[in-house]
Amino acid sequence: MRINLEIPQGKRTRLYRFLEILPGLISYGAIILLFILSWLDPIIGSIYLFALISATLVKAVSTAYRTVQGYKVMERAGRVDWRKRMEDLENPHDAYERLHDDNSKSYHFLEHLENLKLMAAMPGDYPDPTKTLHVIIMAAYNEGIETLGPSVEAIKKTTFPNDRIIFALAYEERGGEAMEKTAKLLAEKYKGVFKDLLLIKHPADLPGEIVGKGPNLTYAGKEIADYFKKKHLPADNAIVTSLDSDNRMAPKYLDSVAYEFITHPNRQHLSYQPVSLFMNNIWDAPAPTRVIAVSNSFFNVISTMRPHALRNFASHSQPLQALEAMDFWSKRTIVEDGHQYWRSLFFFNGDYSVLPIRIPIYQDAVLDETFWKTVKAQFIQVRRWYYGASDVAYVGSKLFVRRERRPVPFRKLFPKFVRLLDGHITLAILAPIVAFGGWVPTVMNLSGRSMVAFNLPNVVSVVETFASIGLIVSILVSFRMLPKRPAKYKKGKSLLMVAQWILMPITSILYQSIAAYYAQTRLMFGKYMEKFDVTKKVIKTREQKHS
Repeated sequence: MRINLEIPQGKRTRLYRFLEILPGLISYGAIILLFILSWLDPIIGSIYLFALISATLVKAVSTAYRTVQGYKVMERAGRVDWRKRMEDLENPHDAYERLHDDNSKSYHFLEHLENLKLMAAMPGDYPDPTKTLHVIIMAAYNEGIETLGPSVEAIKKTTFPNDRIIFALAYEERGGEAMEKTAKLLAEKYKGVFKDLLLIKHPADLPGEIVGKGPNLTYAGKEIADYFKKKHLPADNAIVTSLDSDNRMAPKYLDSVAYEFITHPNRQHLSYQPVSLFMNNIWDAPAPTRVIAVSNSFFNVISTMRPHALRNFASHSQPLQALEAMDFWSKRTIVEDGHQYWRSLFFFNGDYSVLPIRIPIYQDAVLDETFWKTVKAQFIQVRRWYYGASDVAYVGSKLFVRRERRPVPFRKLFPKFVRLLDGHITLAILAPIVAFGGWVPTVMNLSGRSMVAFNLPNVVSVVETFASIGLIVSILVSFRMLPKRPAKYKKGKSLLMVAQWILMPITSILYQSIAAYYAQTRLMFGKYMEKFDVTKKVIKTREQKHS
């Protein structure tokens, strides 16, 4: 069954509008309910609060465990020689005969043996590893060569053969003459490095498009599909990776993706999600944005350990054939990356999933010319991310319909809808509940006769102390993930990397709760965010420093 994959523009149906209002309604309602219950009966209010705080404790412990687990899995994946694994796939029978007596019992090795065995038994069912192509689409608006250059250089230095990489710079006409000049400089510098280098300029103000990254990627994707037809290249053996201008892939990333693409029979119904780590300029960023960057990096590490809940985020890879069939990315949302999961899920009628790739793609933390510009830019970035709450209505409108119109069975889609809704509500309410919730039953206990309400702040404090164990674990892991300290910074900078975590309560409220409420409030009142606010990424000189 083919369905309309696009987000509606203009007037929405009543169901769609209700679902747009729903996240904000519940998020505001959860806070208001605490005051109402505490006013009616401080004990009931205390029980309600304690239930929310206890859930926080459980999540904190789970976060600590998943962070350590995810980091170890990522380390193991990083030690695998994915180029050698790809070479093994070229002759799986001989490779299996050579390796099956090996004493290694690691998960990756045993999985590789099983893949070789299956490919040897069914040679015609798998793509030719020597003909697999990678297409890299790097979206750019007005970034300079100092930002784009290192990102292209990282692609050049991957272990995957450059003569099977097609690099496309998808740049905006809105970027003006400076962007045009930068595109030509890149084309000249990397001429002959890749199988081909394409400059694709996305025209401004095309009908039916918002001002955003999705339209740019889609325009580039269609140009690439035409390129494949003209060059008589096999689209069914090509993998497309979308990158932002500051994204620098680890050397083994492309080989790891190609390996997973080849060895999974359902390859066209998968997308391949790397671990996005905001670490490129982490030593240069000011303390508040460092906390946000490391926290988001942790979230992405943890997400790889929950494949059932994993969705597309930032950079990701997907087969060209599948992208062309679904008309690429949405041109009507500023959160095209996360939305792509739902778009793909509905296009394939539920037969779609995101495969975790435990090899990182490194990104920049937010950094502008001054501290206060950086603080503002960080808020603009996270409010854009949290506008992903708009997907609640998109998913719900496909869920709460008659069975014959539903693209995915109710029993499969409903849990995903609940997780999506719960995630955005938690973003909004968690920080203020933890920071101030313990005082609400006390303040609302006007008679002062409830000892439960009177002692609740102390109880909450104890729970928060246990929850801080998760934070301590995260701090320790963060030091393992940090790139080497630049020579321009003294050893004392490392101490600031620990001290910065005292800002966690502030950053959680400002950059998590308030940003989430902002996005959800816009949706409630139909004030849609239809312009992608580009986050500025300044390259710091030796003299520029933030604390």
